[in-house]
Amino acid sequence: MSTSNDYANPDALVSTEWLATHLHEPGYRLVEVDVNPAAYASGHIEGAVGWDWKRDLQDPTVRDLASPEALAQKLGEAGVTPETTLLLYGDNNNWFAAYAYWALRYYGHDRVKLVDGGRVKWEVEGRPYTTEVPHYTPTQYRFPGPPREELRAYRDQVLAALGKVGLIDVRSPAEFSGELLAPENLPQEGAQRGGHIPTAVNVPWASAVREDGTFKDAAELRQLYAGKGITPDREVIAYCRIGERSAHTWFVLKELLGYPQVRNYDGSWTEWGSSVRVPIER
Repeated sequence: MSTSNDYANPDALVSTEWLATHLHEPGYRLVEVDVNPAAYASGHIEGAVGWDWKRDLQDPTVRDLASPEALAQKLGEAGVTPETTLLLYGDNNNWFAAYAYWALRYYGHDRVKLVDGGRVKWEVEGRPYTTEVPHYTPTQYRFPGPPREELRAYRDQVLAALGKVGLIDVRSPAEFSGELLAPENLPQEGAQRGGHIPTAVNVPWASAVREDGTFKDAAELRQLYAGKGITPDREVIAYCRIGERSAHTWFVLKELLGYPQVRNYDGSWTEWGSSVRVPIER
């Protein structure tokens, strides 16, 4: 379905070339999840449904993922069944597409793949978009069981694990140093203090992708993370500001490199940098 590049789980990806020739095959559902939700309305790949990351993947009241019931409802609206393979893509080299991937795996839907390169590569190749919004026959979707907590980390778990796990901060160097509280192109919001979690190493999420948005090959990725002490023999916890960039790195480590124990701390710096009496380094 894609060039494997020696990945541990090459089936976690499909190429844009593969997608272009399989758009109308049964058994798949294409979902776009963007940093900028307006991108979908301006034009999307034919047949794709659009999810708003803030409205559809986040709880509207509590700082948390959307509940399994709420996410199951979104899947049902898209006509998804447990046998449907979800193909996820988006802008910013799949930031929030990776977040949706992680959330779906967390809740137990394993038939899910990322479109390698997302909107960036689709546009570089000059492939068409449509503004037509598809409609599918709704289903009554249910997740198969309880969430997989081994894929997720919480603040107190991170605090207890300091110095015992490989902790990776995937934000920009300016955020890691405390100079910025958020990416330069996004609002300065969320945390009361700047800096990083003690013992964390900084490997910005974008280090894992090429200019066309596709992932680097496995050998390059292994060298990138091992050079910072993030190796498969350790438990690894990734974080960013709100959890989407770290979900992207979680995907790289867990799915592409096959690291056995990788968690996404989706509370990330927005939580840590505002918590009372947790340690911060600058």
